[in-house]
Amino acid sequence: MFFPFFDPTFIILIPAIIISIYAQGKVQSTFNRYLRVPSATGFTGADVARRLLRSSGIHDVEVEMIGQRLGDHYDPRNKKLRLSPEVYKSTSLAAIGVAAHETGHAIQHDRGYFPLEVRSTLVPVTSIGSSLSFPLLFLGLIMGAPALVKIGVLAFTLVVLFQLVTLPVEFNASSRAIAVLQKEGLIAGQEVGAVRKVLTAAALTYVAAAITAVLNLVRLLVLARLFGDE
Repeated sequence: MFFPFFDPTFIILIPAIIISIYAQGKVQSTFNRYLRVPSATGFTGADVARRLLRSSGIHDVEVEMIGQRLGDHYDPRNKKLRLSPEVYKSTSLAAIGVAAHETGHAIQHDRGYFPLEVRSTLVPVTSIGSSLSFPLLFLGLIMGAPALVKIGVLAFTLVVLFQLVTLPVEFNASSRAIAVLQKEGLIAGQEVGAVRKVLTAAALTYVAAAITAVLNLVRLLVLARLFGDE
């Protein structure tokens, strides 16, 4: 048996690796480019987030700064919108786009957006599946235990499902961000394209993650099939 000393199925992941590298480079370059372009309004990312929350009738979400670069996120459990220093303090188009996107998640949460609720439900089981899937599969291959192999594959299926559900959640948040920024007059007409580029680049990272998860599942299924044929 070739595994674990040599695993030719790793070639399945090459497209995902290439896409992931491209996505990371794209989001970094696009963010850095528009981080140097100030918005016409002069509002910071934090200002924009608070204004959008108020205009959406949301008064119980706190906007706070965290130290992690590009670590911006909305925490639905604690109702906190956390922005990195580059977004929180900056008046750039990049900062406004990212802040509006994360505010979009808070609006989704407030409105009961179904895909977000599904993703939130999947978080705990996905965490378990991500931690146990590969150890169970590899242990099953080494020990010659088909049951463990199948459990490992099923566990990783939860990870794939989570990544696929994440796509509409992220795309919808970006759409909401653009729409509400324009509605509230927080970006000028000529700035819409720049903000959209920032959000599109960020979306590529989620697409890359989904492709990586799907191809990893294909790889696991191939390994399980090869194991079953022995």
